[in-house]
Amino acid sequence: MAALLPVHIGSSKPTLDPYGHLLRMLVPRASGIGFYDRNGTPLWVSEHYDGPDPQPVVEEALANAPPATTAVIDGYTRDFAGAPAYAFRMRNDSGQVIAVATLMTRDGETRPYSFVLQLVQPALECLQRELVARTVLGTMSRDLQSRDDDLDLLLQVAPEDPQNPQQADELGLLVQTCVDHLDCVLGALVVPERNVAICKSKTGTRPLVSILTATHRHLLNWSQLQRRTLLVNNADAAPGGLPPYKILSVPVRHSSGRVTGFLAMFRAAEAEDFDLRAERLSELLARKTAAVLQNNFDSATSLLTRQAFELQVRAALAAAADGPSCVLYLDGDRMHVINDNFGMHVGDEVITKIAEVLRRKPRPGALAARVAGDRFAVFLPDCKLEFAEQIADTVCRQCEELSYARGDGTVQVSVSIGVAELTDSPAALAHGMASAEIACKAAKDRGRGRVEIFQDADQSIVRRHSDVLVVQRLHEALERDRFVLFAQPILPLAPEGGEPRFELLLRMLSESGEILPPEKFLSAAERYQVLPKIDRWVIKNAFAALKSQAGMLRGRKGMRFSINVSGPSVADEAFLEFLETSLADSGLPARAICFELTETAAISNLARADRLMQRMRTVGCSFALDDFGTGLSSLAYLKSLPVSTLKIDGSFVRDTTNNPRTESMVRAIAQLAHTMGMETVAEYVETDELRMRMASLGVDYGQGFAIGRPVPLVEVLGDLALYEVMAKQA
Repeated sequence: MAALLPVHIGSSKPTLDPYGHLLRMLVPRASGIGFYDRNGTPLWVSEHYDGPDPQPVVEEALANAPPATTAVIDGYTRDFAGAPAYAFRMRNDSGQVIAVATLMTRDGETRPYSFVLQLVQPALECLQRELVARTVLGTMSRDLQSRDDDLDLLLQVAPEDPQNPQQADELGLLVQTCVDHLDCVLGALVVPERNVAICKSKTGTRPLVSILTATHRHLLNWSQLQRRTLLVNNADAAPGGLPPYKILSVPVRHSSGRVTGFLAMFRAAEAEDFDLRAERLSELLARKTAAVLQNNFDSATSLLTRQAFELQVRAALAAAADGPSCVLYLDGDRMHVINDNFGMHVGDEVITKIAEVLRRKPRPGALAARVAGDRFAVFLPDCKLEFAEQIADTVCRQCEELSYARGDGTVQVSVSIGVAELTDSPAALAHGMASAEIACKAAKDRGRGRVEIFQDADQSIVRRHSDVLVVQRLHEALERDRFVLFAQPILPLAPEGGEPRFELLLRMLSESGEILPPEKFLSAAERYQVLPKIDRWVIKNAFAALKSQAGMLRGRKGMRFSINVSGPSVADEAFLEFLETSLADSGLPARAICFELTETAAISNLARADRLMQRMRTVGCSFALDDFGTGLSSLAYLKSLPVSTLKIDGSFVRDTTNNPRTESMVRAIAQLAHTMGMETVAEYVETDELRMRMASLGVDYGQGFAIGRPVPLVEVLGDLALYEVMAKQA
């Protein structure tokens, strides 16, 4: 037969030439030498051998290998084509055959197997150790390569540029990449409460949606009941109802640990099994999915956040064919009335109900987002302006139907909606949102609970109503004293915790006598620099009202009335002198007056805020830091400002019932305040549950509907004795 040349498996690997030459030296009479792996594939064979093919000898040696033994080298000799042939099996530490060496000789050169083994055993043992080392290194290399591939996958599903419209479908990209990486026929992500149902197959193929249709209920139930990964490699033994596929399904969890959905991969029944690596990688991607969901969806309403909404709309516009698209801008009507009459928690319920209407997707491909507070946006692809108006009318009617009775009153729900068509421009969405918001404001000015379409002619109307008219009303209210002071009690949370306190709240009266909350005028007052005048009106009228109780207040060491001071007033050099003069002329005891500053007002005018606080503290007034915890530098300046009370922001207070981290933060703030000799007040204590929770966390005082509603200041001053009794029974 033709001569067999050396075979080198992989040019980068060192050859086995030295071992072949060594055996040739040890057994000079051998006519052919060969090394084969455990599958019988040649690793190295000697040159110029022209005898019978040794492959049958190799196959026989592998087929007749005895069970694992402690011997590293074992074998036999046999007559092959009239000449002796020697076969030596090499084993690893576990006793498994990893290679076979053959020595082919000529007729008449028969020697005992034991004699030949004694000659070649040292060389074969060296070869055995190298092959074992190569196997270990190969396994490590493959493992490292798998890890590199997995890392590449994780980097692939992390968008390099969050503003790139191509990265908008981050969840779809994640599922698609996982399908391709794990060589699956299908991948699916299902999160019902987020309206997420994504189905992907290998790139370039159409997904078999029927597989997901047949399995999603079973997989969702498994994930929520078992709360662990489901691995089915034996398709015949799949749980009832599942199709004959190999399935790897991993739960997707909310940050609280609750299972909200699943990420599942499917392989054909004859494909490779899912291994531990695939399971671990899928679990990592499930955690990545949870993070994406948390970042892209509003936690309270399950609608898109504004950032995610804008990103997905830009991607949809980039991929859409020529055709009109529209956007709706929705604003809840009279939310301040609901909050004042029923509590902030009822206002939150209304916002959630409105969001449920929008989650029904009024049009295929529609995207809905919670823009901020009680404001929402809806993108309507491939939709003309007239049809968008019909959709808006339907949504408006559906929201009105959400009204319901609560206690002795009725929660009236309605929304004002602005509709705008998106133009063909680089900033189409930004212009469309601004136009829809203008139309929404016009809808509010024209009676609320209605729909308005943006038209260029409407801009002057909206501007007149939303800006100039509000400022004019503010100045008229100041000139004609069309403001009224309310007071909300701040009571101790622990029995015998102290005397009652009150925060003074401002309301404006319309020409018809309607009481308007600060949301209706404070933003315009800030924009047109009217806040300092409003602050002076509040202080002047508050001191005048309290003057009648000056004698009683001198005998009460703990009773205190809090007055809010805005940032512009703090920055006003003449304001401090006005404050000192007004207090001196009022005859009120200074300890009965507390001034509240927000964190923003304090840090934006830190030097003047410190000067004002130091001067007024010298005469006996105290200071409270409002909305504590929302600023980024709270602790940095807290030690330097003469603050006696910290008012914990309501967003922290309301979140303690379902967020252990927030609860820990509130407890830490209370402990910090006590260490620094300060008192704490929890804002927005709307329920008895919150009141008891704040007390258990060490907070000193509570303010909110569970404590007392805002009422006119004159009524509070007439019932001070009643509030003192309430404080003792808190």
